[in-house]
Amino acid sequence: MKIAISGTYSAGKTSTVMALSHYTGVPRTLARTIREILPETFPGKALSEVTPAEFLQLMLRRHTGRAVQEALLGDHFISDGSSLQEWLYGAGRVIHGMNPNATADNEGGRAAEATEEMRFFGQVVDQYGHALKQHVKDTYDAYVHLRHELPITADGHRPMNEKFRATIDAMLLRTLDELEIPYHIVSGTMPERLETISGLFDLEPVMSVEEAIELARQDYGRQDFRMETDRAPAAA
Repeated sequence: MKIAISGTYSAGKTSTVMALSHYTGVPRTLARTIREILPETFPGKALSEVTPAEFLQLMLRRHTGRAVQEALLGDHFISDGSSLQEWLYGAGRVIHGMNPNATADNEGGRAAEATEEMRFFGQVVDQYGHALKQHVKDTYDAYVHLRHELPITADGHRPMNEKFRATIDAMLLRTLDELEIPYHIVSGTMPERLETISGLFDLEPVMSVEEAIELARQDYGRQDFRMETDRAPAAA
């Protein structure tokens, strides 16, 4: 079974996927993140500084990385999100602007009237959306959607806010309904999440919850959380 763990920023997707993979023995996808892709694509730029055209390239690179990982793992894996995320983060910017934090104080967090560049960006994102939604529908058997119960992590990397996060969350659930992909909304502590998700799909544990969470903590700690602009010299 191919399962995507979905949710918006700071929902705990990555840590949940890491722990769930250890807990059940089901492999997880290891596609690179935007934080890793950005410095080698646009050295010295922060995500909040990319242009609409540059963001389209990041969407394509991120989706391609996901698709390769999915193909390598075959018919049984757990994914940290899916290509719907790439499309929605672009679609959300059509509403809230390329740097959502800059529009956070506007009514509804919405950007001002769209420029010609942003209107074209929106048209391209819509076309990407058709392709990415079809890919996701053809790929995944089920989704687990994590409620955003946690506050947004102020890591300085991701330009977003609660209004932007709420937009993405609502659009994601509407899209799953549209695609008729079965999904379950899950909440709770990490132990509760692991037990609930494994129970939903009859996944047999291969270790204790405590062991799985500790291994996931170690995995998470090995990630490079430097700002993309701090990685630019090495990437260059």
